[in-house]
Amino acid sequence: MTTLNIAIAGSSGRMGRALLEAVSRATDMRLSAALDRAGSPYLMKDAGELIGVPCGINITENAAAALPGSDVLIDFTRPEGTLAHLVVCREKGIKMVIGTTGFSTEQKEELKSASKNVPIVFAPNMSVGVNVTFKLLEIAARVLNEGYDIEIIEAHHRHKVDAPSGTALHMGEVVAKSLGRNLSEVAVYGREGNTGERAAATIGFATVRGGDIVGDHTVMFAGTGERIEISHKASSRATFAEGALRAARFLAEKQSGLFDMQDVLGLR
Repeated sequence: MTTLNIAIAGSSGRMGRALLEAVSRATDMRLSAALDRAGSPYLMKDAGELIGVPCGINITENAAAALPGSDVLIDFTRPEGTLAHLVVCREKGIKMVIGTTGFSTEQKEELKSASKNVPIVFAPNMSVGVNVTFKLLEIAARVLNEGYDIEIIEAHHRHKVDAPSGTALHMGEVVAKSLGRNLSEVAVYGREGNTGERAAATIGFATVRGGDIVGDHTVMFAGTGERIEISHKASSRATFAEGALRAARFLAEKQSGLFDMQDVLGLR
């Protein structure tokens, strides 16, 4: 069995720790590098100590020095950090699994360009269940293409910095594409005051932030006399971490290309 050498960015964060735990349990993977932001109090400490399993890999901010020897970097940080890591991975030929959200259109183009040199799985949500939900939404939107108003409601913990979530936006993109619409033209990101009647073609978004909510997403198809809701609720970040490991395994034989979890799970 081939062992994959896995590097983790943002290793002291909530997702970073979930990834450390997942890699520590995986029989076909080993931790090869652990990155964190400059100024982190965890720099130069054993990454395994964060999950109670010392592993001899110290946390560092120096990606260029730490990443050689890694097969895949898993990055769930912030756009500016991910893009800095992308430069190093492209130079060193290291594959990437990117779960970071909040990229601009221009930044997404940088990912696309880099994927010509190194393979990348980029997905707003690595959960297997969420990606099955995307497929269900595609089917539902094709069938419920007339007479149904579409609203997307998402809730996350108080520390999340972007809104709507990348998952909610991708849900909107999946639905809009199935309906032959352009999300940028039909999305409504909040309502206040005298808004007038709802325009039939719009897709609405509502955002909740509070407490330690891991991630709840619901897409509502509201018609006359009935309402259909397709929901996914995450109770643990472990689901995202396990999905990221599946993505890393998927990349093992890839030489280049930009993929998402639909590719990883064979849902195309």
